[in-house]
Amino acid sequence: LADLATTFSNNVLDETKLFSLTVDDPDKMEGVPESAKALWANAHMQHLTSEATGDTEIPEMNAEAGPWRITLDIPSYSPALSHLPDRKLREHIYMAYLQRASDANGNKNNVPLIYEILRLRSEMAKMLGYENFAELSLASKMAPSVEAITELTNLIAEKAIPAAKKELAEITALARQKGGSPYSEANLEKLEPWDVNFWSERLKESKFDITDEELRPYFALPAVLEGMFGLVNRLFGVTVIAADGEEEVWHPDVRFFKISDTKSGQHIASFFLDPYSRPENKRGGAWMADCIGKSDALDRDIPVAYLTCNGSPPVGDTPSLMTFREVETLFHEFGHGLQHMLTTASIGDVAGINGVEWDAVELPSQFMENWCYDRPTVYGFAKHWETGEPLPEEKFQKLCEQKIFNAGMMTCRQLCFGQVDMELHSNFDAEAGETGKGRSIFDTHREVSSKYLPHSMPMKEDRFLCSFSHIFAGGYSAGYYSYKWAEVMSADAYAAFEEVGLDNEEKVKEVGKKFRETVLSLGGGESPTEVYRAFRGREPTPSALLRHNGFE
Repeated sequence: LADLATTFSNNVLDETKLFSLTVDDPDKMEGVPESAKALWANAHMQHLTSEATGDTEIPEMNAEAGPWRITLDIPSYSPALSHLPDRKLREHIYMAYLQRASDANGNKNNVPLIYEILRLRSEMAKMLGYENFAELSLASKMAPSVEAITELTNLIAEKAIPAAKKELAEITALARQKGGSPYSEANLEKLEPWDVNFWSERLKESKFDITDEELRPYFALPAVLEGMFGLVNRLFGVTVIAADGEEEVWHPDVRFFKISDTKSGQHIASFFLDPYSRPENKRGGAWMADCIGKSDALDRDIPVAYLTCNGSPPVGDTPSLMTFREVETLFHEFGHGLQHMLTTASIGDVAGINGVEWDAVELPSQFMENWCYDRPTVYGFAKHWETGEPLPEEKFQKLCEQKIFNAGMMTCRQLCFGQVDMELHSNFDAEAGETGKGRSIFDTHREVSSKYLPHSMPMKEDRFLCSFSHIFAGGYSAGYYSYKWAEVMSADAYAAFEEVGLDNEEKVKEVGKKFRETVLSLGGGESPTEVYRAFRGREPTPSALLRHNGFE
């Protein structure tokens, strides 16, 4: 299984690296943000440099005139789907992304690997006395059963699906109104998948008069780090200081930091930060991994974490200017890191995130994302990278308002992924599916989608499962639901701060201290239900999550 997972992941990475699209017609870039054009132009120049031999002269980068090289790594792919006005270009890029490592692409085909992984997992579960792999997976998780997960999923879906249908109808109406003949009902029955992001971005611009590109100059990575470190000092009483050069790093982009307890001054943890996308040799996504775990037995008292993101890299003399989503991702991964680094558990197997049930491990990370909408936190870092001017108040208000933009569609998407994962690991016959005697993996994907994405069914050519690394090459097999499960807890945890008043510094510090002493400290030695009760005084409820998403 480990070898299959590695091959699966490598196939996705290889297919992501293999694709590129060079555009040299400036008309195709009409309306595309400067940052995206600079990123793609820089990618083209780097490609020419890597391919150059001898005395080959490399032309200077020209973001306005091109050429532009678009790839499938997320910082390149996302703006292409959101901003390229040419439908054919978007379709080409979308289909390349959707069908990575699939039966559409020859020798890097993950389809047989998926069947083999599912078959071996089922076989292993039965050998251990479980009905299916989902039961085996849940034996070490907080959720008591597949039925309990489905019940929570359906409770949220009941509120999210009507919201999603309304959101898609609004996007479609704008496309028909502004897009001209190609988007008329006569020519297009419904928006294609490669249209939705583009027109969603236009709707967001019209509703909030604010774009990711307008916000980027206020979210320079150095300032965001400073603000995030200020937040954890305020909430948890720890101080983060740069310690670059004190440890060897694997790339010039990587930085090293130390964390000390503010009150005692004691050095308690350290971490490496690898913030930028490097599609040529670094897999996509974002993650926290333990470098050194706390352990009495190994005489290790200073935990060390790896924090890895794939954010927008610096271009020339301009620092990394982040999208707001990249800011949230950084806060998310730092939340994971805090649970690893602030642990007081000293037995290695249950220190930090070790031994924490998988569906509870996302609690600190998703909790941290909430602070990206807290005014004192945001104004701790949101200042123009050139002028130092703070983010205008009206932009901050619009940022808060757009938090729930398309919340229904995004929620339904996550619920669907979770239920596809659970269905494949509980009720799916891999042998019958592979031989054509039963449902295929793609039949199952469409069947589950009909329940949770009735407004946005996957197309026949959809091969998303072939790059669903979370469940086939990561730790989320029969566990993807845990994002939403933990989101219920994280929203409820943040509500504890709301209840005492976010502007009440003394009370906020009290609740933050309690969060550090329970959720961030106790590790996996106690059940997450008991740990959460110790923090909140009760079990979590979904009411705060539904409220935060605008469903109530």
